Amino acid sequence: MPVQNFEILNTNTDVTTTRTLLHEVIPLTGTLISGTYGTFHSERNVKNFSHGMFQSVYDYPYLSSSANHIFDITMGYDESSSLSGTTNHLQNAKKINLYNQFAQVLLGYSGSNNAVEIFESDLSFGDNNNQMKECYFISLSRLITKDQIKKGSFSMTLGTGSYGAPFLKKKTLTDVSASETGGTNNKGNSGEYGVLYDSPANTAGLGVIFYQAGIVVLTASIFKNDTKDFGTDSSNLAAATHGINQIMTGTSISGNCDALRHRIQNLSYNNTTEINSAIYFCRVPHSKYNYSSNPTYTSGSKIRVKTVASDTPVAYITTVGLYNSRNELMATAKLSEPLRKDPTNEITLRVRLDY
Repeated sequence: MPVQNFEILNTNTDVTTTRTLLHEVIPLTGTLISGTYGTFHSERNVKNFSHGMFQSVYDYPYLSSSANHIFDITMGYDESSSLSGTTNHLQNAKKINLYNQFAQVLLGYSGSNNAVEIFESDLSFGDNNNQMKECYFISLSRLITKDQIKKGSFSMTLGTGSYGAPFLKKKTLTDVSASETGGTNNKGNSGEYGVLYDSPANTAGLGVIFYQAGIVVLTASIFKNDTKDFGTDSSNLAAATHGINQIMTGTSISGNCDALRHRIQNLSYNNTTEINSAIYFCRVPHSKYNYSSNPTYTSGSKIRVKTVASDTPVAYITTVGLYNSRNELMATAKLSEPLRKDPTNEITLRVRLDY
């Protein structure tokens, strides 16, 4: 059997890396978010926790083995907000802490006293204009968001009408001004964010979306002008007669989450899966690999595929092996079909490892 040969890969000329982004459309309808698996506000695909700090939404009843987590909803306000002026407000400390938690994680701190940053609905971060001190937070599941949300693909339609008919008035928030080449800011610890605008008007920002973190931050002012009866706590939703300020202060976090879910008509975006690849160009010169190392290639010291001694040797390449510096096999690649190899041709095989 011929001696096995190895071709050394030159890292400068034979190896390269690539990055590929794959996108998938994720449409979430309002009927799935509210009312499909039971009567609102007690759907079986919506889970409330004893700590009462957020609410989780699934695509099936959450006790089902096939249920997938879609997103979490919560809310809060900054301690400098007018809504945090009294400790008599329901879950006041938790609402302030939740706002601070999201601000710390997404924005970080500023100033000599390391004060928590405040969300702003524009790209000129840090100028303290367009501050969002009362917010709702939607944390999209990493399961469907993958590595990040594609810039410019997010859309959410919210009803701002009365509680009984919320979709008679609507706002469609999109990040259409954002793209891979602009319209975003990379403030803080969370990567890039874009501003959410009401599509028809497209004037003032009504929220921000953090692409890598998969978190949507909505200002409560969306519901201040048009919405006179945003909702009430979960014990008496049918008698909703309160505005957004009363709901944020006098209703539990879970009740606020129910009220927001009730107003989400549609939510969609494209997720992003990042595939990094190492590409190896395995070059087969004309003078090598013309003989097979398979024991059946020869019979009685004669090559089976030759009938005339003067004929050139012929072999077929079926597999490529990648070895480390100690000649240990690390990976193999199978060809889709055998490639004929003889001294009259040279072949370059492109092997890609994805990770």
